[in-house]
Amino acid sequence: MGKDVIVACDFSSAEDVYAFLDKFKGRKPFVKIGMELFYAEGPQIVKSIKERGHKIFLDLKLHDIPNTVKKSMSVLSRLDVDMTNLHAAGTISMMEAAIEGLTRPDGSRPLLIAVTQLTSTDQERMENDLLIKEPIDKVVMHYAANAAKAGLDGVVCSPLEAGKVHDTCGKEFLTVTPGVRFADGDIGDQKRVMTPAEAKKIGSDYIVVGRPITAAEDPVAAYERCVKEFVD
Repeated sequence: MGKDVIVACDFSSAEDVYAFLDKFKGRKPFVKIGMELFYAEGPQIVKSIKERGHKIFLDLKLHDIPNTVKKSMSVLSRLDVDMTNLHAAGTISMMEAAIEGLTRPDGSRPLLIAVTQLTSTDQERMENDLLIKEPIDKVVMHYAANAAKAGLDGVVCSPLEAGKVHDTCGKEFLTVTPGVRFADGDIGDQKRVMTPAEAKKIGSDYIVVGRPITAAEDPVAAYERCVKEFVD
């Protein structure tokens, strides 16, 4: 399993995302389609980007009762995405139901990963807003262990936690890490961040990079910089 850079295509229209992807002459970056773009354009945007030859991480973070998540994942499995996700906070039974719904009749399915704690969440917010008093590191590892127990392929976590997740759940358990910024870049609203080179060193399997690439003066050069730092 090779490392890869996933570009967060957080655009509000098909026109904008196509204009962005057209800059990558001959390159087909692994892309993340999140709520903004999916809700604006619907399932067709997934099909269209897939037809262009891109791998797709469909980032909708499902979180509901097990039966609803199972049925929703059954629908998403038809879109031929490569990876999708849900919230680990939905419990082990919800995650197990998700796998059941995501698995196609032939036994194949996209990678399924769980969100532990969002990278915009820090200890103070977790305690004050969510009334979770345990240390955030302990919470993330517990959620990751639950995801592994449910049979998921990995978790979304801060790059700061990737190494510990591997220690807890095994080297084959995937760590997909947003909150990655260049050393000379703006961290925006992220609380727990790391550079691509640091994420590689600590053991992230995939990094998700949005604004440092999509808002760059030269997005292709920024993407190539990420690949050089994280993959090469």
